[in-house]
Amino acid sequence: MGNGEPATDSPARTTSPAGAQRPSEARERLLRTASGLFYSKGVHTVGVDEILSEAKVTRATFYRHFRSKDELIVEYLRTADARIRAALADATANSTAPDSDVRTVANYVAGQLRTPGFRGCAFLNAAAEYPATQDPIHQAILTHRAWFHDRVLEAFSRVTPERATRAAAHFVMLRDGAMAEGCLGDPDVVIATFLHGVEGMLASFDSTGV
Repeated sequence: MGNGEPATDSPARTTSPAGAQRPSEARERLLRTASGLFYSKGVHTVGVDEILSEAKVTRATFYRHFRSKDELIVEYLRTADARIRAALADATANSTAPDSDVRTVANYVAGQLRTPGFRGCAFLNAAAEYPATQDPIHQAILTHRAWFHDRVLEAFSRVTPERATRAAAHFVMLRDGAMAEGCLGDPDVVIATFLHGVEGMLASFDSTGV
């Protein structure tokens, strides 16, 4: 995962010609490298020394940007959260029908399962390694999951306001199951099963119950 870039001891933030503050290149490389390693190998498995070697930065540089490995893990999760929020905001920006947001979120999940190197949900994987609810890492996971649930709830509220809460919980459970099975079984089968389940939920709104 090394990118061949030289090591640097630049400060945590640098100033652009216009005077705006931006993250340093070293910090971005540390975060990018750690994110790839954490996702592909597991958070506990990857040590600081491996991150330093892959990112080609010194230990002093690491601790100038992150006070600890745990702080880096939290930033890894926050960055993944921000990326997902932005992707779904962009994908649902031009919704045309009440149920289009539900299908858009479902298709986004399906797209994640098709990603090369997919090995499950980064947040569920990290939760298994950091189960203590008061741990800042676990809190970052809960923050993302609460947002995702609320986003799904908002989507279902456009379709069936009276049953949106139950439908959102159902959707999230389907999504979690697909994420777990997607790196164990045939992803095409998992995707088809997941999308079939979502369509079944939408069809059920014409009958009684979800």
